[in-house]
Amino acid sequence: MRWRKTKAGEPPAAPRSTRSRMLIAAVAGALGVFAFAPFGWWPLQILALALLTYQALRADSIRAAALVGWAFGFGWCLAGFHWLYITLNSFFYLPAWLAGPAIALLAAGMALYAAGAMGATAWLRKRWPLPLPAATLLVLPAFWAVFEVLRGWLFTGFPWVTAGYAHNTSPLAGYAPVLGVYGVSWLAAITAGALPLLMHPFRYKAIALVAFIWVGGFALGRVEWTAPAGQALSVRLVQGNVALENKFNIEHIGNTLRMYQQVVTSAPADLIAIPETGVPLFPSQLPPGYLDTYGKFARRTGSHIVLGMPMTNGPEYSNSVLGLAPSLAASTYRYDKHHLVPFGEFIPTGFRWFTNLMQIPLGDQTRGPAIQAPFAVKDQKVLPNICYENVFGEEIAEQISLTGATIMLNVSELAWYGESIAIPQHLQMSQMRALEMGRPMLSATNTGATVVISPRGEVTHALPYRQPGVLSATVQGMSGDTPYIKLQNKLFLALAALSIAAAWLWSRLPRK
Repeated sequence: MRWRKTKAGEPPAAPRSTRSRMLIAAVAGALGVFAFAPFGWWPLQILALALLTYQALRADSIRAAALVGWAFGFGWCLAGFHWLYITLNSFFYLPAWLAGPAIALLAAGMALYAAGAMGATAWLRKRWPLPLPAATLLVLPAFWAVFEVLRGWLFTGFPWVTAGYAHNTSPLAGYAPVLGVYGVSWLAAITAGALPLLMHPFRYKAIALVAFIWVGGFALGRVEWTAPAGQALSVRLVQGNVALENKFNIEHIGNTLRMYQQVVTSAPADLIAIPETGVPLFPSQLPPGYLDTYGKFARRTGSHIVLGMPMTNGPEYSNSVLGLAPSLAASTYRYDKHHLVPFGEFIPTGFRWFTNLMQIPLGDQTRGPAIQAPFAVKDQKVLPNICYENVFGEEIAEQISLTGATIMLNVSELAWYGESIAIPQHLQMSQMRALEMGRPMLSATNTGATVVISPRGEVTHALPYRQPGVLSATVQGMSGDTPYIKLQNKLFLALAALSIAAAWLWSRLPRK
């Protein structure tokens, strides 16, 4: 057993146990939720990652380091998306004794990625071996961000509370158009890795590296990656504030249909959008002439209308938006959601019993194509995405790269998450997408956040949450590709690989 140094005359103190390190890491991970919206205390995230770095690299073994990482990830994820309990318990009627453990089990599974990052760092440090600065500045940050990529990709991905989102308003936001959210995570982890070195002989070089990174973020934040394209659009985004328990209730659907019809046709605009499944019926189930009313209004006023509604292809159905244009030559447009939510929108093999238990409406959908054309609105190209798709920046970047879209439009139904932090977190992700793409993001939701976001990730127009209303604004489309649109995550992954290679070279240097 190793002992820590103590003052003369004092008995030696036992090294901290793995359990105590795990407890410290779990608390640090849970506190990391305050770095994200709606709190926005992003320096706290740097401190949390620094504490993880310290505890993981002082663990006694590779297994212990992985356990410390798992504990941190469990606290991080459980605090970050505890709001899923509201969905399971309040709307899918899963009893508390099942809903609570289900969320804990999800957090435990997502924590395996943090465990992998810390375990891989400890293994590599032992194998090469690595000096402490190489581990904290090169290896651990790279593995942390790469394992975040894996969390956002494997098993369809669940990249909620990815570390980089906390920095949409920090100086590191300047890197978003270049490296994307995962690259921002990597730079945040490098910054955190420098903190345990403040008492190390390498501290001045570590401080210089962090200063270079943050000054670079300030400088990149002033670069104009994209330029205005075409004429600005007048936009109306409708927030219906329809109670979720009434949305699919046959006794209330008629009122919902009339409300949206009246609000949409009350005033013209170049683009008018209602939320995801704002029209909760298939076209064949709608009252006769219902959609024709929108089409006639579009043709009479020159408006383009986006309706969130389910659509059918024979026996299959999809979560879609229907676009109605004033031109008879291109009167309709359709976008089908591609990246579906497990259990909520598609049923993984062997889990139909679970979705039947939760009585999920529209719970077994078909996917749309990965690349779909944007909606032509005058001389702008408006690219829709639906709710959860907003979390996957690399997919949106690829679509923009191939279609030349100039404006992004997210339609969402976030009432599933009650009055929780999920709504501002989703907004924060929309802000990151605007930063990455250098394009405005419009968001039309049922209960909030209904907003207009500038290409710099700033909310310029917004409606109050949980109130019906119409958000009117003028929005300028943007053209040109940011580095992230061109390369998606490839540049960040290449830099992460170079970091590992640099650590290997460092390990081969003669020790003084």
